[in-house]
Amino acid sequence: MGSYLNPGNKGFRESLNSEIYVDKTELVEKTNAVLDTRQKFLCVSRPRRFGKSMAADMLAAYYERGEDSASLFDFLKISKSISYQKHRNQHDVIKVNMQEFFSMAHNMDDMLCMFQRYLIFELKDYFENIRFRDENNLIQVEN
Repeated sequence: MGSYLNPGNKGFRESLNSEIYVDKTELVEKTNAVLDTRQKFLCVSRPRRFGKSMAADMLAAYYERGEDSASLFDFLKISKSISYQKHRNQHDVIKVNMQEFFSMAHNMDDMLCMFQRYLIFELKDYFENIRFRDENNLIQVEN
């Protein structure tokens, strides 16, 4: 379980244990519907204080292959979906809070360079056989 790659389900578990929790797992069903399509790149936006972090924690907990999340989702709305079992814990997930990186950098270029360094370090640690053609370029990966 990494910091960015397959970050675990602790954040979503804390949301479920909170006094106020609203089941928003239908977002997972909508996301499942566009996997393996040209529409697979999604932007989940909400107004300030309307659950963006909780939604990111939920999606990471559902998709990531790092740990089994059945006990978190089996009683929620998504568990009734046809696609529930097919995608649960079947994908590698990268979850990043860009605000954390921006708070450590002086400008956007510094932030992106720092983000790339941290992510490459974690990818190399997780995937032992991964090779980068260019250590400064996330796009240039060889398997």
